[in-house]
Amino acid sequence: MAELSPMMKQYLNIKEQNKDSILFFRVGDFYEMFFDDAKTASEELDLTLTGKDCGQEERAPMCGVPYHSCEAYIARLIEKGHKVAICEQVENPATAKGLVKRDIIRVITPGTVIEDSMLEESRNNYLAAVAIVSGNAGLCFTDASTGDCHVTLIPPDGLEAAVKDELMRFSPSEVLVCGELRSNSQELWDFITKKLDCAVTERPAASFDTRRTERIYSEHFGVSELENLGIERGGAMAAAFGAVIEYLYDTGKSRNISVNQIDVYSSEQYMRLDMTAIRNLELTETMRTKSKKGSLLWVLDKTKTPMGKRLIRSWIEKPLHSITAVNARQNAVEELCSDAVLRGELAEALTGVRDVERIMTKAVYATAGARDLLGIAATAHKFPVIKKLLENSKCRLLREIYEGIDPLYDISSLIDAAISEKAPITVREGGIIKDGYNEEIDLLRGHMKNGNDFLSEIEAREKERTGIKSLHVKYNKVFGYYIEVSNSFLDKVPEDYIRKQTLTNGERFITEELKGIEQRVLTAKDRAFQLEYEIFDGIRKQTAAELKRFQQTAAAIAKIDVLRSFAEVSVNNRYTRPLVNDGGALKIINGRHPVVEQVISTPFVSNDTLLDMQENRCTVITGPNMAGKSTYMRQVAIISLMAQTGCFVPAQSAEIGLLDAIFTRVGASDDLAAGQSTFMVEMSEVADILKNATRRSLLILDEIGRGTSTFDGMSIARAVLEFVNDKKRLGAKTLFATHYHELTEMENELSGVKNYNIAVKKRGDDITFLRRIVRGGADDSYGIEVAKLSGIPEEVIKRAKQVLKKTEEEGIVTYKTAPAPDMQLPIEMQQAEELLSELKTLDVNTLTPIEAMQILFDLANKAKSV
Repeated sequence: MAELSPMMKQYLNIKEQNKDSILFFRVGDFYEMFFDDAKTASEELDLTLTGKDCGQEERAPMCGVPYHSCEAYIARLIEKGHKVAICEQVENPATAKGLVKRDIIRVITPGTVIEDSMLEESRNNYLAAVAIVSGNAGLCFTDASTGDCHVTLIPPDGLEAAVKDELMRFSPSEVLVCGELRSNSQELWDFITKKLDCAVTERPAASFDTRRTERIYSEHFGVSELENLGIERGGAMAAAFGAVIEYLYDTGKSRNISVNQIDVYSSEQYMRLDMTAIRNLELTETMRTKSKKGSLLWVLDKTKTPMGKRLIRSWIEKPLHSITAVNARQNAVEELCSDAVLRGELAEALTGVRDVERIMTKAVYATAGARDLLGIAATAHKFPVIKKLLENSKCRLLREIYEGIDPLYDISSLIDAAISEKAPITVREGGIIKDGYNEEIDLLRGHMKNGNDFLSEIEAREKERTGIKSLHVKYNKVFGYYIEVSNSFLDKVPEDYIRKQTLTNGERFITEELKGIEQRVLTAKDRAFQLEYEIFDGIRKQTAAELKRFQQTAAAIAKIDVLRSFAEVSVNNRYTRPLVNDGGALKIINGRHPVVEQVISTPFVSNDTLLDMQENRCTVITGPNMAGKSTYMRQVAIISLMAQTGCFVPAQSAEIGLLDAIFTRVGASDDLAAGQSTFMVEMSEVADILKNATRRSLLILDEIGRGTSTFDGMSIARAVLEFVNDKKRLGAKTLFATHYHELTEMENELSGVKNYNIAVKKRGDDITFLRRIVRGGADDSYGIEVAKLSGIPEEVIKRAKQVLKKTEEEGIVTYKTAPAPDMQLPIEMQQAEELLSELKTLDVNTLTPIEAMQILFDLANKAKSV
């Protein structure tokens, strides 16, 4: 068997060390893929699969992409769950002896992406790790592109549910797990590998070894004691964090990463929102289209900066569980609401702020270009302006933001002085450093310019000396500088011209003089380009060294951006400051749904809400479908959530007793992949709520039990309502919508239950939804009327009324099938029956005199045609 070519041997050796990645192998101006990688990439990227000679009889399957446009291709592979290993030429091919050395400079995975083009500006791209140690779960969430890092500990009690909630809240792109997780918790293993929509990377047990991670801490943070970082020695948090840092080291092939500080948080700091609540309340995307428009985020997000867009999403998904922290945000929003001029000036100053968190990460990884540094400088120029605007702030949070903004004059001045505004995208082809910044570069550029000017002089002189008018002095990378003469003037070529190349229409020559100039110019050019890169790289490293200052300032800018956004929305949408206290009551006067009121063309009907921990624990809401029960219940939950984010709320007034969680059971859905029916999913969600809710929680329960038979469903609904209302078992504040009108009797049987209904105006067969929540149970479900509104054929509506009438008269009976459509009565008898039916359903007490006369006129005309 023939021996492989040297390059292919090199490829296979490197590929052997990166079996789980698609290897982008640098060859000249392309990244090439071979064998199975080529087949995979050609399918995923719609590339033409070709072949390359590899020293054997069969050509190696091959495809490739240009190196200068590789990010788009890598992004598509990452999106489809692949990892990509970047193999670069690590020595200059022009000076290399033999085969060019190559090595992996980085492995890009879904959780380690730092390129702007591969990331969504408005959301973090988290890499997560899950570790279980001594029955506790440690979770770490790190955004490699910003340095954002959060670590928490989940105790054994309710561990699986809490871990799931955190994973869904952060929605990581990639999760690191150890194979031992399966034996510790099969439930978690199945959730992460089968239900969590992300890449899953199994790491060796050694990556989660706490002794190993302690060494990583001390090296990375320069501290010997983990406790100084708020992490318990040898615990689950240490294992999870260490696994993430080691993975970033391994994939980045460097210990230079942007993680500078850790946010060690407790789940008690935030309101609990499980994945069902986040989805049902449509906090960041709609249930149907998965788009931002139509969500709460869409209404509240008026931020101007990428950092602000990420932070406002985080605040919405993680409402506070501290009255002090809520009041601090509210004080800041109130101060901004009262100063329209300041809000406008802040909006103007924040506009155009670049994503310095992600650009600084690129600087740390040495992938930032000259234009990135110019972006950093342009943004840094805005920092003093924003700081100045906050100079006279009064509330504590705005003062903290003011103190947290570093003007970074030194870095912006350095970049302004050194980097040219016309710098190219590439960093090794010159044009980066400004004239006057470095004497040697100026001198070399002079040689290059003078050399080129001298070439023009040579061309003019040679034309005059030889009499060859078509003579030209030219340059290309193959031959360098040369003189080109057309065939018609070859007889005039002087003897000192040295023939270099024969063309169809002429010949190319060189002279000793041209050789000397070429040597000076090209040497100057190469040296200038190299020196420019060295100076640029030094400035990039100097900028990267100030990462912590930039991250601190970016965090402050993000906060003021979100607070200004809250204030702007609150003023424009007539929101009011809610009172958040520890009293346990939930009182809302004229509350509105913040999203619905923005998308409807008619005025939104506001409603009051009263829930407490005494006589108004459970509100049973009855009324027809389409009347607005679900909207009302979601509205109450969203107003409560907004209050605990620190935002003002859409209401005339609101008092919100601090909630520890919001749980929802709204709408019908199934999980066919898991073999669960709609009813099974509903019952699973109810079970989770009853298991995890506390008396400080808010429960939104919509039509419990509707997925099974009437009697079974009603029995389940009553039992659930009794459980959540019972102070000894739960006693949580609950909004309970139902079509089981029998449950309205519970107001007379149980303390804490109150009946409410959606007001409806009925006129004949027509109904009007008034959207108003009023005391008492509904007197009718109006199901047939709603069906009529929905466009159900009149024939079906008529038959439904017949069935309903018989049911009301006789109870549950077996019905004879209605006559088939072809067994119709004569048309005259049909018309007479319709006329009689219309008269029977007419409610004269609801008619105005003019309406009565119009209806009488219509009936008379119909009667004449019978």
